[in-house]
Amino acid sequence: MALSAGQVEVSQSLARFRVIIAGRRWGKTYLSIRELARFARRPASRCWYIAPSYRMARQIVWEPLKTRLTDLRWVSGVNETDLTIRLINGSTISLRGADNRDSLRGVGLDFLVMDEFAWMDPATWTEVLRPTLSDRTGHAMFISTPLGRNNWSFDLWQRPLEQPGTWASWQFTTLSGGRISEQEIQQAQQDLDARSFRQEYLASFEEYAGQIYYSYSEANVKPAPTELPNEIMIFCDFNVNPMSAAVVVAVPEGLHIIDEIVIFGSNTDELVTEIQTRYPGRKIRAFPDPAGVQRKSSAGGRTDISILENAGFQVSYHRSHPPVRDRINAVNSAFCSQAGTHHLWIDPGCRRTRESFSKHAYKPGTQIPDKDSGWDHMTDAVGYGVEYLRPVRRQQQPRLNPGRWSHLSV
Repeated sequence: MALSAGQVEVSQSLARFRVIIAGRRWGKTYLSIRELARFARRPASRCWYIAPSYRMARQIVWEPLKTRLTDLRWVSGVNETDLTIRLINGSTISLRGADNRDSLRGVGLDFLVMDEFAWMDPATWTEVLRPTLSDRTGHAMFISTPLGRNNWSFDLWQRPLEQPGTWASWQFTTLSGGRISEQEIQQAQQDLDARSFRQEYLASFEEYAGQIYYSYSEANVKPAPTELPNEIMIFCDFNVNPMSAAVVVAVPEGLHIIDEIVIFGSNTDELVTEIQTRYPGRKIRAFPDPAGVQRKSSAGGRTDISILENAGFQVSYHRSHPPVRDRINAVNSAFCSQAGTHHLWIDPGCRRTRESFSKHAYKPGTQIPDKDSGWDHMTDAVGYGVEYLRPVRRQQQPRLNPGRWSHLSV
């Protein structure tokens, strides 16, 4: 796979610290592998690739990295447990996760890649990894999709203004990478809300201070259908105070929230009773918080999800929590996509739900949803169902076809 013009420019830069802000599928993984191999050519070098979590590091880069280095016949040994590859020249390339940053201390490094660094704690770099780089000769590459101007990635991207030569930065759109078609970009415009599309595909630093569900507006408020289908959907968040659930029906254009259930000082048994009382004889399909598979809100060791199942509800849920970011993006996209289409509405009578989407905000100066305001319960409940039924479609990374790199071309 040939390098794009942007990748060539980054690779040829002599700056010690390089910051790349790029859209999804621009080719961040491919460039990371190439740069790891390039710096590992020097005998006895120690190079690290760091992702936000150890699991992500394995999923994103481990197999493609092994394929590349094996194809070059550079590998002398592979440690699958430690995610380390030893080369015939004595160099090593290791994969690590920033989720346990204290484990990264005390190791001298010659080169490191911090992939999706915007989602890491800045102390991972300033306090842990920066001191590990060899004086003068140690290099680092930071590469990520952006995460707003309040995030440290924006400050790092601007660092060359203060230290030109030592630092260099770039900003690339997805399309400039040459790895996906314009048709896929157009599909992403349908799938994502406007702000998320600009961030994820145009690599724009979007301001995320304030309202989380910025796509929600009065255009999403309209009366529920007069005739309800036989199947009623329940999007629920398990909290004792309050127990929150949105009652939803499918409509031709998407989803319509027709009712809300908010019970303070309650439990899942009471929620089931309330649903059955309001909608007797209906087929109930529930989309709960995945944590309910373990959480027990009643005596007898019954879990929240088992209570729903025993009540005769059809229960659909992910076996693990999707990223909060994906859930928020899915709801914003459903309210209004980049293309201007609406797929989620709320009945005017659902006052608590409407107020929650209007007022739920990020903590000041962060991209962390405020959980102390009380507005998160209903938005979370709706998010579990919307993300399950209308997830933001994930584009699969293209397979990195083995290529023949000469020692001079790496």
